Amino acid sequence: MNVEQIYKDSSALLEGHFKLSSGNHSKFYLQSAKVLEDPKTAKLLAQALAKQIQDSGIKYDAVCSPALGGLIAGFALATALDVRFIFAERVDGNMTIRRGFEVKEGAKYIICEDIITTAGSALEAAKEIEKDGGEVVAFAALANRGFCQRVGSDIEPKSNCKLPKGTKLFALDDFRFEMFDPKDCPMCKEGSIAYKPGSRGN
Repeated sequence: MNVEQIYKDSSALLEGHFKLSSGNHSKFYLQSAKVLEDPKTAKLLAQALAKQIQDSGIKYDAVCSPALGGLIAGFALATALDVRFIFAERVDGNMTIRRGFEVKEGAKYIICEDIITTAGSALEAAKEIEKDGGEVVAFAALANRGFCQRVGSDIEPKSNCKLPKGTKLFALDDFRFEMFDPKDCPMCKEGSIAYKPGSRGN
């Protein structure tokens, strides 16, 4: 499966001048919402991700996603795995599980995002699961930005990856784009203004 081509065909691999959630700037941006708006494509990607997880032999009972970006990917993955799905969301800036969702004592959860960058939001959701007695057995995403090491990749984790060492991360592909501190951004120096297309901040 050529995941990069799927993103391109869905007009989801954007090129321009973007401000990332980290505050850094980049010439490229992955807009997974454009990929996931097509149910057939969402199903195809989720089934491929589910196969990786099933082939690994790990045990799981449910999928949990941090809102907003991970919702569709997480639900599609839970459907492919035929397990329960819940989500965490920010309330006053803090990741919280509410809406009547129950974290079952001892149940095994996979935390699913659309894209894993440093995995900060995913880890916040994981801590909510563990706080309520659940066990997080793996993380998953459609795309990995290359800061964390996914299963089957030889990319070494970067210092800003927030996942604990040894954590299982399943993803369909690595997308490594050059990023710039705003003060060193060549596009800013050319007079271009960074745009933030993601789910946070606009």
